[in-house]
Amino acid sequence: RVPSLQAAGKKNSVNLLGLTEGELKEQFVRGDGPGGQATNKTNNCVVLKHVPSGIVVKCHQTRSMEQNRKIAREILQEKVDLFYKGEDSDVYKEKKASEKKKQEKKRRAKENLERKKHFKEMQQLDKK
Repeated sequence: RVPSLQAAGKKNSVNLLGLTEGELKEQFVRGDGPGGQATNKTNNCVVLKHVPSGIVVKCHQTRSMEQNRKIAREILQEKVDLFYKGEDSDVYKEKKASEKKKQEKKRRAKENLERKKHFKEMQQLDKK
């Protein structure tokens, strides 16, 4: 079973599976979204497909085609790594660690809020 996590932006993973250009199919299409003429008249959106796994990535983060190509390859490499390695993937482990850290931060914030609320209640009782 492949974990269904979005894998993007995890740039400090070094043990990712390598991609060869022969496995990739690349297209340039018009992007969508805000941007007016810069978006509507230029084909700088990159659609990259990893043929063996069937994973497709569409990248239109910048106006530069070269930067979009580079970003698309990074995202695709992470997704392919996650597809083949599953829970053993560095991308998966980083995502889980990030989620755990976020939950811990949320829990601490909730505890602090409860402490403040309790402190205010005690102050109110002391005034009476």
